[in-house]
Amino acid sequence: MLQDPTVSDILVTTPRLVYVERHGKLHRTPVEFKDNAHLLRIIEKIVSRVGRRVDESSPLVDARLPDGSRVNAVIPPVAVDGPLLSIRRFRRDPIQAEELVRNLSLTEGMLQVAQACVKARLNIIISGGTGAGKTTLLNVLSGYIPEDERIVTIEDAAELQLRQTHVARMEARPPNIEGQGAIRIRQLVVNALRMRPDRIVVGEVRSEEALDMLQAMNTGHDGSLTTIHANSPRDAIGRLEVMVGMANANMGVRSIRQQVASAVDLFIQIARFSDGSRRITHLTECVGMEGDQVTTQDIFVFDKTGVREDGRVLGRFRPTGIRPKFYERLKSAGIQLATSVFQTAVEIH
Repeated sequence: MLQDPTVSDILVTTPRLVYVERHGKLHRTPVEFKDNAHLLRIIEKIVSRVGRRVDESSPLVDARLPDGSRVNAVIPPVAVDGPLLSIRRFRRDPIQAEELVRNLSLTEGMLQVAQACVKARLNIIISGGTGAGKTTLLNVLSGYIPEDERIVTIEDAAELQLRQTHVARMEARPPNIEGQGAIRIRQLVVNALRMRPDRIVVGEVRSEEALDMLQAMNTGHDGSLTTIHANSPRDAIGRLEVMVGMANANMGVRSIRQQVASAVDLFIQIARFSDGSRRITHLTECVGMEGDQVTTQDIFVFDKTGVREDGRVLGRFRPTGIRPKFYERLKSAGIQLATSVFQTAVEIH
């Protein structure tokens, strides 16, 4: 299964139940392990190779295979019916922007806007659910960062595949058996500021590091990119508020929202649909504050209109007709977008 380029996830639920995900859909495979002990031996073999361990005292483990695949294993007593193994695979050749347009994940116009925003050093947050394609999109967008800039990447498990030469990569570290020595993403974000970065790319913000990320975006590190788990741009703002609250900075809600409003320029929302397709559903500009609320405006949205008999999701990519406020910033960065970009709708039949 690891040799099959169409497989994106391998999920072992019990020794007799092994599923794979292909093209966004789950399929059961004929593969079986002998019993729980056999599956446990395989898990131990995988994690010991990368210097991690899994036993009763630390029954959860995250590791990375030599090919970059991400492994998560859970063993009893935490796993009730026997060991659980999940492997998230990554393509050897990173997906290209043209492929996303071909697959109708977004339109040519949306891609042009996103590309211009990266080049003009806008701060972008990609939000979406699990398996929606956030990291894939982050890889594609980071490809538009100019070659002459220094990029510092920070991840839980290194999975970004940046094509530029000058990339300084850092990865968080879990605690050892005694519970010591953990290096958290928050420490790495703070450290990145001392490394003279032109851009900071954080694989995903999940916790209190959101505060440091926003402060970095606010203190001249323009053009930063990150992803967040959220179901809509509005939801992403709420999640950021909660995560900044975790940092115990004793900040009021209003000042947290001001941080968000002044740090983030663009939210890109990506979703996975019932037919396995992944589409960008919102390109939403963060405009500023109005009273106590962060104000946003949608520039592009995807409207789902129905489902075909064969299960294919139908809909249309629709520009809202609003010319974004950052249009002037794009112009001052020497990027001229045709206004027709903000007016062309695309139907999915």
